Amino acid sequence: MDIYGFYKGEAFDAYDFLGAHLTEGGTVFRTYAPAASKVSVVGDFSGWEDIPMDCTIDGKFYEITVPEAMPGMRYKYRIYDRKGVFIDHCDPYGFGMELRPGTCSVIRDITGYSFTDKEWLDSRSDGRDRPMNIYELHLGSWKRVSDEDEEGWYTYSELADMLPEYLAENGYNYAEIMPLNEHPADESWGYQSTGFFAPTARYGTPEQLMELIDKCHAKGIGVIMDFVPVHFAVDHYGLTEYDGTKLYEFEDDDAGYNEWGSRNFIHSKGEVRSFLQSAANYWLSVYHIDGLRMDAVRNLIYWNGREYLGENKYAIQFLKDMNSGLKLRHPTAILAAEDSSAHPKVAAPVFDGGLGFDYKWDLGWMHDTLEYFQSAPMYRTRDYHKLTFSMLYFYNERYILPLSHDENVHGKATVVQKMNGQYDDKFPQARALYMYMIAHPGKKLNFMGSEIGQLREWDEKRQQDWDMLRFPMHDSFREYIRKLNHIYLKYTALHYDYDPTNFMWEDCRSADRCVYAIRRKSADGDILAVLNFSDWYQYDYSVNIGGDWTAKLLLDSDNQIYSGSTPDGETDFSEHEGTLYMSIPPFSGRMFLLERKTEENSDET
Repeated sequence: MDIYGFYKGEAFDAYDFLGAHLTEGGTVFRTYAPAASKVSVVGDFSGWEDIPMDCTIDGKFYEITVPEAMPGMRYKYRIYDRKGVFIDHCDPYGFGMELRPGTCSVIRDITGYSFTDKEWLDSRSDGRDRPMNIYELHLGSWKRVSDEDEEGWYTYSELADMLPEYLAENGYNYAEIMPLNEHPADESWGYQSTGFFAPTARYGTPEQLMELIDKCHAKGIGVIMDFVPVHFAVDHYGLTEYDGTKLYEFEDDDAGYNEWGSRNFIHSKGEVRSFLQSAANYWLSVYHIDGLRMDAVRNLIYWNGREYLGENKYAIQFLKDMNSGLKLRHPTAILAAEDSSAHPKVAAPVFDGGLGFDYKWDLGWMHDTLEYFQSAPMYRTRDYHKLTFSMLYFYNERYILPLSHDENVHGKATVVQKMNGQYDDKFPQARALYMYMIAHPGKKLNFMGSEIGQLREWDEKRQQDWDMLRFPMHDSFREYIRKLNHIYLKYTALHYDYDPTNFMWEDCRSADRCVYAIRRKSADGDILAVLNFSDWYQYDYSVNIGGDWTAKLLLDSDNQIYSGSTPDGETDFSEHEGTLYMSIPPFSGRMFLLERKTEENSDET
């Protein structure tokens, strides 16, 4: 590590120097505590008695080699402030931590696993012109050994034998895992971190997590991880007042605390920027993570996320520098921003005046879409253009369409439960909604459980309601989502999201019918989605597809196989002189492949 670069906020490899490193002579412990009066390391290897560390490098770093310190042993840094009062802290750069309620760091060897994913990494892409169907999940509540045992989680290794197969079978090609860094409270889901370099011990060891990622890659599944560069947990054994002063946080509590009650990082400090940049690079480099979804970016752009307080120039520059440095080191890694602001060019390169992200979550699309489907059908003619508005701004950024965990928790109801009406009405509307989502430009993200029509809100202490698949409505819904996902993965017209020539409204003028027609174009054939979001049958509907094209039905959301009303193979549509005619049942959608006419398929038509 370049020490001067560390001070300036330019380091991306601080974890190679700081932390606990295994050597032939024992474990080398190093920590940065510039305001401490002295520092000791304590642990299993010392009977928790002080082993004084040597003060090195400008009197700001502390170091010691302990021959008796072995992998798996627990440790902390005993940091004395200027008054001689000490607090035992876990290692900011520690590669492992013990399971809560324990608060110690654990010596871990992060070099022992041999990845087998070179072919995957060599062919990896940031996905711009490829399909990205993202399955967001919380590892501790996707599936569990037991809901009765609060520690009834599967290990990373056990999940490695289940998750990649499940995702591939159901048509997802990315997993976005909620934060894997260590955190003290299950309820924080990892967003209140105490271990930015330590995979949570809830599910096992670093090597087991590497195995999970490796097996995902073997199945063609990319892995994105939530990363939180905004704030950290208030617990005093963590980063809070680490060296007896506010080293990582603001001196002023008005700026230092946020709406979640956690401590804000002070991004004007070089050592803080180096810490966060190194953590981001660490997950991409050491664990072969394929991308990072940055949480609460609005709170970096504006002071505590409040636009009226003005832009946080230091944090904005940090984002630009970090994203540029990560893309330099990992050109094919995905950097996505969860940002609710209207700040321009979030997903644009820094050299073009942007913040350097590849993608931004389209929270406007999410809100408008869910509000539309929550409303009674009688109001949908009035609200018709809530579903067309997104395309007025879509090309300002590169968007991901997110129906994330935030929309399935805290009294908001799950996505299927949000659909207007009673049980039997919710599922046809949800089938139509998801067809609209697939047809709309933008990469896709859905939260676990959405594919089985989960009705109970997400609870991090319970697995998804897999037993609901005993009921035909839920089982058929899963089959529908699986079919829709595989259509998305297969047809290239659905992949070129950010080319304005790829999208057109074939019909966005049928407000009285609540019918929409979306066309996506490619040299391999076009995709047409016709969607009826009203609660009445739309007879004699027609849409122009052009005289040179012929239509092949790919999916009818109202088929009986998906618990609809239309017998399989009897979907009503016909073509004549470039116009597609049909009658569309309530709350349903149809997806067609449009192919250029040849002599053969012209005769068939």
